[in-house]
Amino acid sequence: METLSSIESFVRSAEAGSFSQAARNLGLTAAAVSKNVAKLEQNLGVRLFQRSTRSLVLTEAGEHFLADVAGGLRTIQAAIGNVASAAGKPAGTLKVSLALSFGREHVLPVLRDYMLQYPDVTPDLHFDNRAVDLIGEGFNVAIGGGIELVPGVVARELCRAHAIVVTSPAFLSGRKLPVKPADLSAFEAIQRRSQQTGRVRAWGLRNAAGEEAPIEMKTCAIMTDPEAMCHGALLGMGVAVVPKLHALPFLESGALVRLLPTWYADLGALSIYFANNRLMPSPTRLFVDHCVARFSETGLARKFSAL
Repeated sequence: METLSSIESFVRSAEAGSFSQAARNLGLTAAAVSKNVAKLEQNLGVRLFQRSTRSLVLTEAGEHFLADVAGGLRTIQAAIGNVASAAGKPAGTLKVSLALSFGREHVLPVLRDYMLQYPDVTPDLHFDNRAVDLIGEGFNVAIGGGIELVPGVVARELCRAHAIVVTSPAFLSGRKLPVKPADLSAFEAIQRRSQQTGRVRAWGLRNAAGEEAPIEMKTCAIMTDPEAMCHGALLGMGVAVVPKLHALPFLESGALVRLLPTWYADLGALSIYFANNRLMPSPTRLFVDHCVARFSETGLARKFSAL
């Protein structure tokens, strides 16, 4: 009888394409994952992977075995996670991906409330600004924006994300305040480069009346991190178009000010993503419901809105 750990090591290695990545996803060493897979192959009497120095490739037998066991593994893991819930005590590990500053400043307080309610659940938090492969990397939940809704992944919206134009009071000293988007062409700007595409973001603004206006500004610096852009604006480098959620602490302290307060850029939804599993582990289901409720109850959704 094969152990669950051996089968999970095989499935995660097949999904990741390497023992080392599967090990990171499972919280094990690469040697342990490789040993689990080798033991599984020995017991089955077939080779599941063609190994090379660069990657793992499934054999024909490995492809058939993966198709047979992957869905069953998820069902078994969900059932194990739900056993404790039958007695009213959700338990297990909750693996969550979330963006650095957003997760630190806004999700951790929400998570703390969840932990107080469900002390037998252990959060395993991965802070990263990249869009993760939710299923392939073994996450229960990912929080952020721009994650692709591949088959098997669903999302519940937490709030809308808006970008606003900000700068420091010192930078405005002696300058005429802009009254319309076209006036921004007279200002030096910190531009944002997308980490996904490598391109500098072209911004267009809109207002509550539905009017839209492209903006052009003189580039003084280019950055990939919106929080660093806020710090650059704070130092008087120029103006910056940044998500309001990143600018919020600086606006509340008065270190930055908002320009064109009736104009903003719509960045889409900030959502909580999870696998659409019929037997979703109860810690995952409860955490999703908790986050949606807390974002509404605490007014976070309103705070991130530019309207």
